[in-house]
Amino acid sequence: MAPALKLALAMLPALSMAAPAPALSGREGGGADIVGGTLATSGEFPYIVSLSQSGSHFCGGVLVNSKTVITAGHCSVDTSASSVKVRAGTLTWASGGTQVSVSSILVNPDYTTNSDGVPDNDVAVWHLSTAIPTSSTIGYATLPAQGEDPATGSTLTVAGWGTTSESASSLPAALRKVNVPVISRASCQAEYSTADVTTNVFCAGLAAGGKDSCSGDSGGPIIDSTGVLVGLVSWGQGCAEAGYAGVYNRLGNYVDFVKDNLA
Repeated sequence: MAPALKLALAMLPALSMAAPAPALSGREGGGADIVGGTLATSGEFPYIVSLSQSGSHFCGGVLVNSKTVITAGHCSVDTSASSVKVRAGTLTWASGGTQVSVSSILVNPDYTTNSDGVPDNDVAVWHLSTAIPTSSTIGYATLPAQGEDPATGSTLTVAGWGTTSESASSLPAALRKVNVPVISRASCQAEYSTADVTTNVFCAGLAAGGKDSCSGDSGGPIIDSTGVLVGLVSWGQGCAEAGYAGVYNRLGNYVDFVKDNLA
């Protein structure tokens, strides 16, 4: 089975709804939530945004300045800017905070998917039609240094509105978070394959499973202990399955791309 993207249920009719493990599908949401985590608190992830289409959340994203959001490339391909909205400054994806329209979407020009449907160079930049200023609940993410690669064994935190289990059919209302340890790229390649796990990604999860990002979390943030945004939710085999870590875009490889395309 190919790994799955972490998109929302409504967005992935042909893909398996899963967390970051090998039915290689993305973690877009429509039925995905953090697995094995806890509720986030107000202001804890001030840069996280909900991406929605026709009133339904399908992916997460990250504010990097007042008019720029970054998210997964697989949340953005074949997506019209006029059909989506971005909501910031709230713990609930369906209400509250500030919701704005999108003026343009730029997928990384090197974005590809392989024969398993697994994405590479999985990042995109969205420009907002209206600026979102900082407030008590809204802030901008701190980007990593170009080339940064999270250290094996370090603990990272991922947040999103994705499903809370691989079999869930609806999204949770409130933002959730979970801590997961980084595993070596070699170990992750052994779980998947060297073709699927390139140097453009890193992997995080427990060998026993139980904690993971899931469908609907795609494009959302994974941060290190200092709060630096080190990656974006990308794909995985199901959600929180034993022996399959979640796979994340390694943002350190794309800092220059992001900075060159800020609104």
